[in-house]
Amino acid sequence: MRVIGLMSGTSHDAIDAVGADIALREGAIQIRIAGLLSRPYPEWLRSELIAALPPGSVDMATVCRLDTAIGQAFAAAAESAVAEFFDGTADLVASHGQTVYHWVSEGTTHGTLQLGQPAWIAERTGLPVVSDFRSRDIAAGGQGAPLVGLFDVLWLAGRPGRSAALNIGGIANVTVTGDPPSAFDTGPGNALIDAAVALATGGAEHFDRAGIRAARGMVDDYLLETLLAEPYYDAPPPKTTGKELFNRTYLERVLRSRPLAPDDIVATVTALTAHTIADALRPFAPTEVITSGGGTRNPTLMAMLSERLRTAKLRTSDELGLPSAAKEATAFAVLGFLTAHGLAGSYAACTGAAHATVLGSLTPGAAGFAFPSVPKTPPQRLTLTG
Repeated sequence: MRVIGLMSGTSHDAIDAVGADIALREGAIQIRIAGLLSRPYPEWLRSELIAALPPGSVDMATVCRLDTAIGQAFAAAAESAVAEFFDGTADLVASHGQTVYHWVSEGTTHGTLQLGQPAWIAERTGLPVVSDFRSRDIAAGGQGAPLVGLFDVLWLAGRPGRSAALNIGGIANVTVTGDPPSAFDTGPGNALIDAAVALATGGAEHFDRAGIRAARGMVDDYLLETLLAEPYYDAPPPKTTGKELFNRTYLERVLRSRPLAPDDIVATVTALTAHTIADALRPFAPTEVITSGGGTRNPTLMAMLSERLRTAKLRTSDELGLPSAAKEATAFAVLGFLTAHGLAGSYAACTGAAHATVLGSLTPGAAGFAFPSVPKTPPQRLTLTG
């Protein structure tokens, strides 16, 4: 089955599209990645999206405009991916959409909102679309995030020792193998780093390219200890967070009592990401940490993280045959495949749900729904092929 996986994460800078040939045979999901493309949001759309995110306020007209514009941007990315990877013919689009709000209160997730109207994707490509993956897990009592837990558990099945799959996007999340496995958000990944760079440059820059600012700055121990006092870090998993908490206003509030040179702020929040990831993983004592996401392109962050992890081997998903930039879009392609065949895409032990559920909502394509049948036995492993 030829599936296009679409993802835009909490850095909300671009739409990643993966083309994946997916099959289910003898209890194993088999994936061949046909290609990856990334399409930046138009600057006007990114600016309006950022302004609408917490703690900003927004009216319903803006929500409608964003839902439409993001849906159209996702549709354009999907159309390009189908043409480039599958010569114009595919079977399904799995669209995560753009998270604009994840409603968490006192450790309980009550709702979530991803924009990017799937009807635009279905109309432009003619393909059925699976979208709105997170809501069903929340309705079943889960956190709704991170939803890559099932993918990670199947992908890492059989590896020696204890493995942790770490994705460093705007928010960092991990899946740790074991019996049972565990998955949760550790806290900020790039979110506060990006906010610090935006503060330092008056909004002219949005991220610390190659970790240069953090490398030339000095970590301020007082600010770091202040940031580490955030109660979220002490909460037990499963747990989830987002830019509803870790945003520019959060950083500005902390900095009122500790004004610092801009690069020192960037260095300190980079250290915060490394500390909180390593601290969250320490009780599990993983033997390897397999990283993906935008944070892997920040060598200063990766060096800090390697130092904090101590004995755990730090590697990237590329070493296991899964391109780091394609990891999350590939995971949602798999979740879309499972949904299309009526198979559960959540792992209750990872999200805290009462039971595993079939995820998402289906939008019909030009020919409605016509998917090949597969065995209804839940898969036990996942393999990547060349």
